[in-house]
Parts: sequence; structure tokens; C-alpha cells
Amino acid sequence: MSGTDVSHRNDVGGLFRAHYPWLCARLRQYLGAACSVEDIAAEAFVQLLEAPPPVSIREPRALLTTIARRLIFQLWRRRDLERRHLDELQQVDQPSAPSPEELAQLTQALHGLDRTLARLPGKVRATFLLSRVDGLTYPQIAAELGISLRSVSVYMTRSEALCARHSANQFLNRHLQNKRSA
Repeated sequence: MSGTDVSHRNDVGGLFRAHYPWLCARLRQYLGAACSVEDIAAEAFVQLLEAPPPVSIREPRALLTTIARRLIFQLWRRRDLERRHLDELQQVDQPSAPSPEELAQLTQALHGLDRTLARLPGKVRATFLLSRVDGLTYPQIAAELGISLRSVSVYMTRSEALCARHSANQFLNRHLQNKRSA
């Protein structure tokens, strides 16, 4: 670990101690739920920690607010997606509608996929969501995120590989549970 890494980590630690309570209070205005507030505030500092060390942060609260706002939008986007999906499932004819157990498994799978995607760095995750959820093309994603078309392609390959591993793990888990039940 280099001296700049330690210095950056110490700087972010100092920012955390000085601004975490303030950020939580600010986020409560938007979210209300304490668990979402604390998760988003913590994730904002994690993203700040994972970012390359800036020369100096003149306005830490403005930076933290910007990061947190992006995280809130991602949260709302995921919730909207989940809500739309559940609404679509409710529109299906009753005889072919999934059972409550299937709905619970689907919701659990969506949450598992969300946790899997949360392991990706911010731009990789944003690239995947903009493509799969918002339906943007690669050039649109590149313009939206201010990255190259090549980066969009690399990020999509990376996120799709992670999703494929997640899918394979889900399949194996179901297979093992079915064997145990039999």
C-alpha cells in the first residue's frame, strides 16, 4: 500500500467522522427510512474511498451530496423496475399467474441480483443498468457517463460475466435444495 493510499484512506476516514451524521440527516429529507439512509450514506463514502485520490476536496459536503443523489436515483430506479415487474406479473391471467411462492423466489432472485450488481464499481454498474433497465444504446451510455464506447463495451462484458456467474450460482443452489427436499 502506497503512502498516497494510506493518506487517501485517512482523508476519507476524517471526512466520514466529520460529515456522516450530516449526510444521514440530509438524506432523511429524501428517503425517510433510516436503513436506506444509512446504507446510502455509507455507500457514498465507500465510493469516495474507491475513487482515485483527488488533489483536494474543497467542498466535501457538495461532493458527498452529489454521490448520494446518484445513489438515491439508482435506488429509485431499482425500486421502479421491481414495481414494474411485479405489476406486469399481476397483469398476467390468473390461471398462469405465478404462485406466491414463485413470486417470493422471484423477488429473492431480484434482490440477489441487486446484491451481485452492488459488488461492481459505480460506472460498471451504471453502464449495466442504463443498458438493461433504461434500454440505452452503447453510444448513449458513453455520452451519459462521459466514457468511451470501448469502456462501455468492457463494462458490459464485465457486468454480464458477473450476472452469468450469479445465474449459475442460483441454478446450483436451486438444484441442491431440490435434492435435499427429495
